[in-house]
Amino acid sequence: MDKELAQRIFSCIDNTTLNATDNEQHVEAFCRHTMEMGKVAAVCVYPRFVACAKRTLVGSGIRVASVAGAFPHGQLPISLKVEEVKYAVGEGADEIDMVLSRGALLAGDNDLVRDEVALMKQACQGKTLKVILETGELPSPDLIATASRLAIDGGADFIKTSTGKIATGATLDAAEVMLTVIAEHQKKTGRKVGFKAAGGISTPDEAFSFALLTKKILSDNFIDKQTFRIGASRLTDRLFASLT
Repeated sequence: MDKELAQRIFSCIDNTTLNATDNEQHVEAFCRHTMEMGKVAAVCVYPRFVACAKRTLVGSGIRVASVAGAFPHGQLPISLKVEEVKYAVGEGADEIDMVLSRGALLAGDNDLVRDEVALMKQACQGKTLKVILETGELPSPDLIATASRLAIDGGADFIKTSTGKIATGATLDAAEVMLTVIAEHQKKTGRKVGFKAAGGISTPDEAFSFALLTKKILSDNFIDKQTFRIGASRLTDRLFASLT
């Protein structure tokens, strides 16, 4: 195993707990366990636990990410989605992971999809916005590409594969489409947009596959927490064990 690449991937992890059974005691213990392993990029939690995570992680250099915008389905009016983002940011979130409106996308309402992302980005007040495409619900590469472009045009800092809440999570095929759109956008505008793989990535080998694909389409320098993330729950402990 390439230990140097494994360490870089570890530093790009969003260690994630998004369970119906989460509570403050669990989130605090989860954050403390994460700190014991080392410096991942972020811990990702539900909005109500942002303040707890922020308090526990203080001084660690680990950011707090929050899902928002009616995660995981996104089926709320945009005004309420925006309020949830504002709440999470007000609680101390450094990053927001929102869900794209797939129903609107499938109906061909591209303007609504892009405009919702723009409103959520505005509500982030300068914080990092990751837009989850939920590629397992998008039936073609062309639709994944369209979703990627709309999210980027709306102001996404990262585009992300999946919520991890449906049967089909991150796939290399979907990632290839998304990374290609990112590369095209960067070539055209000079703006770097990050990529996050999430949903079912549970082994170091799987994480390596996404990192190597990213290196192939973009560059080795792209494997950095500013531009590359992996959403993980089971992976983090396994990757840490491989490094010790």
